[in-house]
Amino acid sequence: MRKNILVLVLLSVVLISCNASKTQKNNSVSKLDGTWELNYISGPRIAFDGLYPNKKPSITFNVKENQVSGNNSCNSFTGKLNVTENKIDFTQGLGVTRMMCMDAQQGEQVFMSTLQKITSYDVTDNGKTLNFISGDIAMMRFTKK
Repeated sequence: MRKNILVLVLLSVVLISCNASKTQKNNSVSKLDGTWELNYISGPRIAFDGLYPNKKPSITFNVKENQVSGNNSCNSFTGKLNVTENKIDFTQGLGVTRMMCMDAQQGEQVFMSTLQKITSYDVTDNGKTLNFISGDIAMMRFTKK
């Protein structure tokens, strides 16, 4: 009888700890949910407003549906959300529309090529700022819309 109770207690502890880590993981990823607008991008020698004179790029995460979508200042993009804890991967291919936008062409290229280099993310400022990181360098910064 004691053995059975001990086994039940151990199983309960294991199930509770598994569920707790799952909730922690979901909470980390759930911080991404929603739409974010780009306000900084690393690399180009052109000023941010020169890259995006008419429309800033944005990205939308639907964690429940495991989808990512957005606009790179000219064209829309969409794809599967590849995220585990704070690691994120945009190299699996995003579908992108092909409209011609003379004012946004260079900014669009910079945005999409930088997105391919992102390896992790960090949500700061009480959920108001999203940083995309490559290795240990912050490459892009977004504000929650």
